[in-house]
Amino acid sequence: MSLRFGRQNADGIDGLGIKKGAPVLEEKEKKEKTQAEDLEKGPEAAEEPTPEKEKSSEQAAPREETKEDAAANAEAELQRKLEEANRQVEKQKDLLLRTAAEYDNYRKRTAREKASLYNDATAAAVQEILTVADSLDRALEQKECTAEDMRRGVELVQKQMQSALDKLGVKEMGKEGEPFDPELHNAISHVEDPKSGENSVVKVFQKGYQIGGRVIRHAMVQVAN
Repeated sequence: MSLRFGRQNADGIDGLGIKKGAPVLEEKEKKEKTQAEDLEKGPEAAEEPTPEKEKSSEQAAPREETKEDAAANAEAELQRKLEEANRQVEKQKDLLLRTAAEYDNYRKRTAREKASLYNDATAAAVQEILTVADSLDRALEQKECTAEDMRRGVELVQKQMQSALDKLGVKEMGKEGEPFDPELHNAISHVEDPKSGENSVVKVFQKGYQIGGRVIRHAMVQVAN
């Protein structure tokens, strides 16, 4: 069985009496009318904010810093600076303690070395003089000896003593005829002697000694003119 529909007439009405395309035209006219009203209201009405847009705007907007927030941030910054200052103080304190300990060790070590050097120098000097002491002991052991033997023995001891002083670098000071020098001589008397030069040593009462340019004992002398 076949159905036969009538031909669509010029007004767009088919054989069943339904106007084809009428809903589409109405929707189009309504849309154009709405756009025209939006244009008349202005750009603000063209895009009305929706609840979703308002919520998104609220989330995107940054929160303004309050006085409480500023105070908390300032307190945190001060706490950080205080902790850093405490660390620096502890570091300097540790450095100071280490320096004090090192200086104390250095002072003790220097004192020990100084004492050791003094003892070594004293031992070296005494060792050279011990030969002289031995000769004196042997001289005293002699029960019977002539004056000449005694003199030769004393001369021998004197030579040993001079040899010991030479080994130690000790030099004599104070000879007759040399110019008087207050840095080397100690004048205990003064005489007028036309045969002697001005301000010269004419007699030595006690020899002086020096070592390395340092005076150990000034020579006791008599000065003329």
